[in-house]
Amino acid sequence: MERDTLVLGIETSCDETAAAVVRRRADGAGEIVSNIVRSQIEEHRAYGGVVPELAARAHVVHLDGIVRRALEEAGVELSELDGIAATAGPGLIGGVLVGLTTGKALAAASGKPLLAVNHLEGHALTARLTDGVRFPYLMLLVSGGHSQFVLVKGVGEYERWGSTIDDALGEAFDKAAKLLGLGYPGGPEVERAAEGGDPERFDLPRPLLREKRLDFSFSGLKTALRLAAEAVAPVSDKDIADLCASFQAAVTEIVAVRLKQALERFADLYPDMRPTFVVAGGVAANKAIGAALRTIAEQAGAELVIPPPALCTDNGAMIAWAGAERLALGLVDGLDAVARPRWPLDQLGGAA
Repeated sequence: MERDTLVLGIETSCDETAAAVVRRRADGAGEIVSNIVRSQIEEHRAYGGVVPELAARAHVVHLDGIVRRALEEAGVELSELDGIAATAGPGLIGGVLVGLTTGKALAAASGKPLLAVNHLEGHALTARLTDGVRFPYLMLLVSGGHSQFVLVKGVGEYERWGSTIDDALGEAFDKAAKLLGLGYPGGPEVERAAEGGDPERFDLPRPLLREKRLDFSFSGLKTALRLAAEAVAPVSDKDIADLCASFQAAVTEIVAVRLKQALERFADLYPDMRPTFVVAGGVAANKAIGAALRTIAEQAGAELVIPPPALCTDNGAMIAWAGAERLALGLVDGLDAVARPRWPLDQLGGAA
């Protein structure tokens, strides 16, 4: 018989230093007991993007204190935990090494099982923590480093249906903001500027839109945005607003069309069940994209699940939860687990 378990989660794959304690109840329900996140935005703002060496150094400086705070806020001792989960990839290898090494040290010192978690699996399983979503379901992961449709069949069981062939969506937003002289991170800045803009002023391309495959391409759209900006240079505030609105409209249409195709594929595969569609990753916070996804989901009769914004961006709770789900299936790791800069979600293993 299963019992309640407490797992510490450590996340250091990019520019958030995070730790959390999550409880997985015997019935499979989840509860966040503590969740501490330190963003590094200010350290990287001047560079317009994440500098890997600075990110790793900040993780080294702050992680021990953040783990301590997570345990204190949860009111638990290390000895009371049932497992230690740490991101083992994919991500910036320096940061991943900091978190995974810390997790190994805590596991070795406490005698608790180590759970070397795939960062993407953390995002994939968050909806089960927040909303109790049942398998199988369709997920769209849209973040600074990833843009992909994934069929989530079970813990460790994933099929990647489509991904970006060049820039991730969040990366495209950051680059768009940078070339227009906006701040970092780019997503919120472009969205803010777009609110007062005309989305039809600039006719920007929708790459791959007529193709049936579920892949994305944003590099050409970014280039078209640059050429459009150069054509009206020097750009005024109104030009920037219109450029951002046109860029966001193009992205929104691309994602909406791909979702319609993905939901049709899900319905063909599971004709007797109502589809559940989960959106994960920081770009899920974009209101225009979220509204378009909601409309497509409603038209398809699908249930749309978007976790709270704080759990869409990188955090320790999603790593702790993924660890707890794997622990319940006996999927633990040895202290020889390796850090991986690349680790496709569909290469994970589930329960036998």
